[in-house]
Amino acid sequence: MTPAIAFTVSVIGSFLGLSFAYRARRATGLARWHWTFLAALALGGMAVWSMHFIAMMGFRLSGTAIRYDTLLTLLSGAIAIVVMGGALALSLRRRSTPWLLLSGLLLGIGVIAMHYTGVASMNVHGDLHLDPVYVAASCAIAVVAATAALWFATRVTGLGANAGASVLMGAAVTSMHYTGMAGVHHEAPEFTRYGAPEGSTVPDLLLPMIVVLFVFLLVCSLFLLLGVEEERTDYSRRPVHAAAAPPDDVVRPGDAGYSPRHASARPIAQAAAGEPRRAADDVWTRRR
Repeated sequence: MTPAIAFTVSVIGSFLGLSFAYRARRATGLARWHWTFLAALALGGMAVWSMHFIAMMGFRLSGTAIRYDTLLTLLSGAIAIVVMGGALALSLRRRSTPWLLLSGLLLGIGVIAMHYTGVASMNVHGDLHLDPVYVAASCAIAVVAATAALWFATRVTGLGANAGASVLMGAAVTSMHYTGMAGVHHEAPEFTRYGAPEGSTVPDLLLPMIVVLFVFLLVCSLFLLLGVEEERTDYSRRPVHAAAAPPDDVVRPGDAGYSPRHASARPIAQAAAGEPRRAADDVWTRRR
């Protein structure tokens, strides 16, 4: 169940982040920074870091309990959000292939730093060793996944496209995590140690995370609804390029012999003589 839950959370975070990134592309000024910040929170905080931590809850080692350093755990989340925000800002500012690759490399390094900072936050009896082959594979997947995520965030539009891109991003981020964890090896201590190592247990960190994720989802849903209202076209405003209305006393083509339905009596002789129409002749006179 743990991989399934982690993958689902990553897909939801990716969908929210891509939706915010789409609004950031269309906005300017302060509004663009507002949507970019929300996209960084959704992609970095939920799609990457929350997925990583939920997946770590299913990690077990024989012969020792696992505890987590709270400071390092929070630091890994901050790294993911900050680096994601910087990469999004670069890729949205200049939408070219070189900047996309540079932003993808930066974001990939940030995801790698987040992942292995989270691994370093584990406190166990004994030593943890990393297999270089799996580390290199996870780094390559992270860079490719980060570049793909930025490409989706800066170019994909539409609900269906966002949903498909979110599934692909969730699969890429999850693959990177489990590839890296496959290379983690535990070396038992020489002497048996009783008791648990220092740090927080999984339930201690799980309850605050569930509350934060629930509140974040509500806030994101509210912002998305407000964003839909802001994007609706205001038809009440008259276009600037619209032609000005002709004066009421000007006889337009086709007006000869015209008698308004609710007009005051106007002798036919006046119309035949070519006398200008008076304002009192028609009740539909515009008021300026």
